[in-house]
Amino acid sequence: MFKKIAVVVGAAVLTAGLTVAPASAAPKAPGNAGAACVQAGIGTLKDLGLLQSAAKKQIDYSTLADPTNGPIFADLPEGSYLSLGAVVKLHTTNPELFAWCG
Repeated sequence: MFKKIAVVVGAAVLTAGLTVAPASAAPKAPGNAGAACVQAGIGTLKDLGLLQSAAKKQIDYSTLADPTNGPIFADLPEGSYLSLGAVVKLHTTNPELFAWCG
C-alpha cells in the first residue's frame, strides 16, 4: 500500500515538472509558475498532515473550499474526493483557485 502511495505521489510530482534535489541541497523555486504552484500545494498538504490521505483519495476537498475566503476558491459539493493527480493538474491549469499560489 505504501509503495502504491509513493508511486502516485512521485508520478504527480514528476508530471508537474519538479526536479528532485539531494536532501543536502538548498531548496529552490521551480522554474515556472505552474510547478511552483504544485510545489506549494504539495507543501500545504504536507503541512496539514493530509498528503497521505490525498494520495489515497480520502480528502473531501469541499471542506477546504470557500469561493470567497479560500484556501481553495471554489464552490465544491460535499463529497468532492478528487484524485491527487486531478488536484495537481488544477494547480497548473487554474492556479487562481488556490490561496498558496497567489
